[in-house]
Amino acid sequence: MRPNDGSRPLVRLEDIVDAIGASVLVGDKSLLQREITTASACDLMSDVLAFAKSGILLITGLTNSQVVRTAVIADLSGVIIVRGKQPETATIELARKMHVPLLGTSMHMFETCSELAKIGIMGTCYDTF
Repeated sequence: MRPNDGSRPLVRLEDIVDAIGASVLVGDKSLLQREITTASACDLMSDVLAFAKSGILLITGLTNSQVVRTAVIADLSGVIIVRGKQPETATIELARKMHVPLLGTSMHMFETCSELAKIGIMGTCYDTF
């Protein structure tokens, strides 16, 4: 992480990989340079499509290809799959094809959100209420 305008730290996906001990399932060096300011945790892709704003990072326990399709449609910055779940092969292949960064962590959803908040990532709930 490096400071930006001084109000909040600039956080990139590669910083998040370090912060939560994530494995990079899909993502090259350029994809991991994406700046992340907000995140949302959700397992209902219909809610993501209804409420997510462009550029957020999605934290989910889902592993199927619908997660990647939702990320593309909603213009998300990437996806973190929690609880040590392994995405289906089709999910990984689609994420590669669609250039959607896909991270995996053994942390649970709440713990992942907590660690992201510690490094300056805000939840999107502040924008929806």
